[in-house]
Amino acid sequence: MAKTNNSKQRRIVEVARRLGLDGDVILPHGHHIAKIPIAELQAREKQADGKLILVTAMTPTPQGEGKTTTSIGLADGLNHLGYQTSLCLREPSLGPYFGIKGGGTGAGKAQLFPAEDINLHFVGDMYAVEKANNLLAAMLDNHLQHGNKLGIDPRRIVWRRVIDLNDRALREIFIGLGGVLHGVPRRDGFNITPASEVMAMLCLARDYQDLGRRLAATVIAFTYQGEPIRAADIKAHGAMQVLLRDAVNPNLVQTLEGTPAFVHGGPFANIAQGTNTAIATRMALKLSDYVVTEAGFATDLGAEKFIDIKCRIAGLRPQAAVIVATVKAVAWHGGARENGGLANLQKHIENIKQFGLKPVVAVNRFADDKPAQLRKIVAFCERQGVEAAVADHWARGGAGTTELAEAVLRSIKANRRRKLKFAYPLAMPLDKKIDTLARKLYGASGVDFDRAALQDIDLLTERGFGKLPICVAKTAASLSDIPSLRGRPRDFRITVNELRLSAGAGFIVVIAGNIMTMPGLPKVPAAARIRVLKNGRAVGLA
Repeated sequence: MAKTNNSKQRRIVEVARRLGLDGDVILPHGHHIAKIPIAELQAREKQADGKLILVTAMTPTPQGEGKTTTSIGLADGLNHLGYQTSLCLREPSLGPYFGIKGGGTGAGKAQLFPAEDINLHFVGDMYAVEKANNLLAAMLDNHLQHGNKLGIDPRRIVWRRVIDLNDRALREIFIGLGGVLHGVPRRDGFNITPASEVMAMLCLARDYQDLGRRLAATVIAFTYQGEPIRAADIKAHGAMQVLLRDAVNPNLVQTLEGTPAFVHGGPFANIAQGTNTAIATRMALKLSDYVVTEAGFATDLGAEKFIDIKCRIAGLRPQAAVIVATVKAVAWHGGARENGGLANLQKHIENIKQFGLKPVVAVNRFADDKPAQLRKIVAFCERQGVEAAVADHWARGGAGTTELAEAVLRSIKANRRRKLKFAYPLAMPLDKKIDTLARKLYGASGVDFDRAALQDIDLLTERGFGKLPICVAKTAASLSDIPSLRGRPRDFRITVNELRLSAGAGFIVVIAGNIMTMPGLPKVPAAARIRVLKNGRAVGLA
């Protein structure tokens, strides 16, 4: 982690007071982290909301384009201009932190504070999700052990255990071995904790009661006759709700410049909505003039799910959308040729416009970028009828994003009379929803459904789940479902392999390609470089 001057950081009680929160009602976790009781949101339900700003991106390179860093820098920039601004981000996972990707707290002068604590154990929300998930798994296997009165088919159990680490050896396992006293033998496996449906439910719940309803409705298995079995059927939802009692409360930290930051929840951006909790977003909107938030991956995945799932369920409406672009991403996707990097950016601009918003492009500046390369991207955006600004937050913090912040403020005024548009109506049949996203958001010529996917569509529709929103899980490396197709591919089709029900979260996951829910470690993981010195200081943390 970079060395920083802590002169702008305050104790968390002071950060809370800056938002109008009484220092006596927050729940401090040390001097610089606190949980804010959900009651503070409920007490402000009739209070006017601030303006919500979504940060998304063009199709990323393997290293990412800096959405989190840009979000932090933009929030700092708005505060630099004198506006009461808060930030809403996801909690980092230990898997990528000890693997290859590193932490999720920004970089350079656009970072969260205290970054090391946030990236490590933080306040225990990840563990609460993990324990609630695994309690349900344990109670399910216990039901099998004691007679299986519900007639659960062990071959059709869809609930997996989770752990917040990258461990490929746990992807597929066998449990219950060792004899009749040790459980019913069956095939099982682990996902990484952010991939748990419990995390998705926590991030979409409105309050304790809504979370309880979602947990109870979670489909965990099917009977021999094909009937769904829910968490309520084995009476697990109440205890799960208790384990998540404190995790419901949003977490408050700050940036290096003292901007309030709500870091709460962390669902996968493929098989879930990929954005922070609705509770934290709604609370921030009650306490700030402007709220900056991000959604995982690019507009075809992150922004689409943010709008079609989170905004629809939580009743949110972004007043502005920022698309992060970089010189290296433009080059990665083929530069300025017809189907190259600029064409890729063009498609993401079109996507945001389809949602009824006029976007702003943030050109995230890297140290080795040439001025002419930056000017080319800005000029291209101008030809598309959208404003672009070079953002230098990594090197200069909030002072490096004031031009971007001013452009965002202008876009909010331009979007004032625009109506947010969803990509599809909920009443549309499942196959038509998928086809609509493929054509409108990805630029595909159509969709091919495997036989298993068609059977899933028929079954889900028959069981009454056909009106749920969809959550497409495909590669983030391409607008298509083929990672090697860079730029803006044309004349391609999306292949759908299967559909998975997330009844508690309230959406259906559509699998297009091979989606990994338990990552593995690289040959030399980041964990191999980490150690603690005699004075207790950690070194080697990304």
